[in-house]
Amino acid sequence: MMEHLLEVNNLEVKFKLRTGELTAIDNVGFTLDKGERLGIVGESGAGKSVTGFSIINLISKPGYISGGEIMFEGKDLTRVSEDVLRHIRGNRISMIFQDPMMTLNPVFTIGEQMAETILAHKNISRKDALEISVEKLRQVHIPSPETRLNQYPHEFSGGMRQRIVIAISLLLDPAIIIADEPTTALDVTIQAEIMELLLELCEKNDTGMILITHDLGVVSQVTEKIAVMYAGRIVEIGSTENIVANPLHPYTKGLIKALPGSRGTGEKLYQIPGSMPNLTEMPKGCAFHPRCELAEGECFSKVPELIQRGNFRRLAACHKF
Repeated sequence: MMEHLLEVNNLEVKFKLRTGELTAIDNVGFTLDKGERLGIVGESGAGKSVTGFSIINLISKPGYISGGEIMFEGKDLTRVSEDVLRHIRGNRISMIFQDPMMTLNPVFTIGEQMAETILAHKNISRKDALEISVEKLRQVHIPSPETRLNQYPHEFSGGMRQRIVIAISLLLDPAIIIADEPTTALDVTIQAEIMELLLELCEKNDTGMILITHDLGVVSQVTEKIAVMYAGRIVEIGSTENIVANPLHPYTKGLIKALPGSRGTGEKLYQIPGSMPNLTEMPKGCAFHPRCELAEGECFSKVPELIQRGNFRRLAACHKF
């Protein structure tokens, strides 16, 4: 049986608070194969970004990985040394963060930042590092890349800065890119261009991608698998085609109904009632039951397992199936 490029099993992340420990990620698991694209979706507070950061152990204190395993290229990343993780970060697994201005250093030129990234992992000359940088800028369709290397981040538009961040993530030809809300700060037209670019580059380089977003419309166009998260757990996971065409979990159905274009002319856009629960005050049973129209019986007392439901070709955590 072929091994997966990435396999996350029973991942648990906790945060130490004065009042005790808070579980932010609870029993999360998924796989990613070479060149595959997975979307992790859900509202703010669902645990999407914490899951992404956990993969390369970027959880800052008081948070920590308290359980599970993250298998990548034969290594459990929850148990390797910081030196091994430093080699993997940026080299084998890259991350694209939400705000490019928080990623790029304003006092260094683009060329200096790109070359430094390469030299941290490869024993090559600065001249060769700059040549690689020019090529990567060209791949993300930045005009006159040789000139652009000498410019500073503030001299670029938001869309161009995000292209540079994508170019930096590709510098060392990683096996996986984790894209955390990569189009949040951009207007709709630029968002579409950036997503098309990411898709093009992943297909061209056979790179796996984990796309973290609240926008189910975006992942439905870019990814092959979707994991829907709610209150720190995955509540549904399967192929993009199956989930978009026939969602099982009431939360997934709500997200799809809330998409612009899903309602008829003149109809109000659907809104899921209520809000995500505070992780310090989690309801008993299914975390979604206070917002669910179908909740009854064991929904109020028993946490549903993420298992295959009926003959559907995906996993769902809901007592109603």
